[in-house]
Amino acid sequence: MTQPVRIGMLVPSSNTVLEPYTSAMLAPFGDAASVHYARASTSQFALEPILEAADRLAETLPRLICWNGTSAAWLGLDRDRALCAAITQRTGVEATSTMLAYEALFRRMGVQRLGLVTPYLPEIQAKIIANFAAQGIEVVSEVHLSDKGNHSFADYSPERVAGLVREVAQAKPDAIAIICTNFRGAPLAGALEAELGIPVLDSVAVTAAFCLREAGLDAARVTGWGDVFNRV
Repeated sequence: MTQPVRIGMLVPSSNTVLEPYTSAMLAPFGDAASVHYARASTSQFALEPILEAADRLAETLPRLICWNGTSAAWLGLDRDRALCAAITQRTGVEATSTMLAYEALFRRMGVQRLGLVTPYLPEIQAKIIANFAAQGIEVVSEVHLSDKGNHSFADYSPERVAGLVREVAQAKPDAIAIICTNFRGAPLAGALEAELGIPVLDSVAVTAAFCLREAGLDAARVTGWGDVFNRV
């Protein structure tokens, strides 16, 4: 009997977007692959609650565990590198994260000029821009909603997010990143790419595509969620 490929997703506790979207993205694999979720409190982004959630996920015998959150965008990639190393040490399962997936994808695509869309506060956006600069990526256009919430990020419609993408597209960046896994950028990413001629890289889609590749699956089987599934 062939063992199905299982992917474990660590979900920020207030997130209501990534689970239904990610499950829909993996639907083409049927019983050959499945995704499983564990919620972790992100209060102060403490390590132990995330590791405890990873323990529960490891009981599903996943091929991979992923921290499906974007906090390293402003806290720095070393934060996620340390987290993933701790997960692997504790569970014995390979681990990755959304922002490490972006790092690998930007390198693969040769992105140097980036458009940035988020719901975040100005001070968070400034830190994200500075961290990208440290990676050699210039944010040439950006928009943020100055929303201090977390639950509320999910309340913006895909059409509202699409409008933000169109704003930053005017600078003709190499790619546009929609950074927040509780933001509804994925449903219209493919249509925006066709309209704008610019890759639109939504956090939920980037994470799913990268995890599929890392788990040894053909991400290109996923359609309707943007071209990132052909790019990883």
